[in-house]
Amino acid sequence: MGRIVSAAATSHTFGASEGAEKAVERVRAGMAEIGRAIADSRPDVLVIASSDHLNNFTLDAQIALAVGIADEYVPLGDMGVPRRPFRGNREFGAGFAAFCAEVGFDLTPLEIIQPDHGIGFPNAFSNPDGQAALVPLYLNTVMSPTPSCARGFALGQALRSFVKTCRPEGERVAIIGSGGLSHWVCHPRSGEVNEKWDLRVIDCLVSGQGAELTKLTRSEILDEGGNGGLEIAAWAFVAGVAGAATGRRIYYEPLTSWWTGMGGVLMSIADEAA
Repeated sequence: MGRIVSAAATSHTFGASEGAEKAVERVRAGMAEIGRAIADSRPDVLVIASSDHLNNFTLDAQIALAVGIADEYVPLGDMGVPRRPFRGNREFGAGFAAFCAEVGFDLTPLEIIQPDHGIGFPNAFSNPDGQAALVPLYLNTVMSPTPSCARGFALGQALRSFVKTCRPEGERVAIIGSGGLSHWVCHPRSGEVNEKWDLRVIDCLVSGQGAELTKLTRSEILDEGGNGGLEIAAWAFVAGVAGAATGRRIYYEPLTSWWTGMGGVLMSIADEAA
């Protein structure tokens, strides 16, 4: 059977530091710490769950849940991510799609995609040398109906089961949930950050109570975390993978200059390899 060797959740944007230099440096350091932890767990496969930002999925095909099945991915290159190819794992992606079909999820297999910053940015700071095969997983929260936190959590449980029951002996799998925290995009409230809500989301994961996120409704998230806050479905996915594991907050900054609550956590996975 395979093993989940590390798991993290992190915001996935980055911006100018002018006027917020110390906060930005703390964000940078936090992302780097998460990246080192993921790399140090020596994964064979890195699954990054995020939303697309209308770059691969358009209004012509409003896909909610999808998984990459390609042999290689070239990032879109937004947010300064280098456009160099990353190795994929077709067998893993296709196998997970087939597994999900048996347990109640319809994942759309994706052959030709260029991952935007939602996946490309965390991959760049946690897998810079491409040692792990990248498997993009999409909970596409810019589309409606939006994959809920409950759905994200259940999908995380499915991935954990898939890795433990269907993958080769000794395969090492790392997980990153990418997105959030509170932000309002193209909205009258753009520029707001809800620090209290952000810290509640973070605390759910680090306290081992990630299942609490499944209680959040779309309307509650839109009100307290904004339309960008819907991206915490990827954090709920990590909670589903981690089960009852606790974690620790690596960074949090209410970066109003970026219009985003920025945060990241590392989970303490019980079956982490020595």
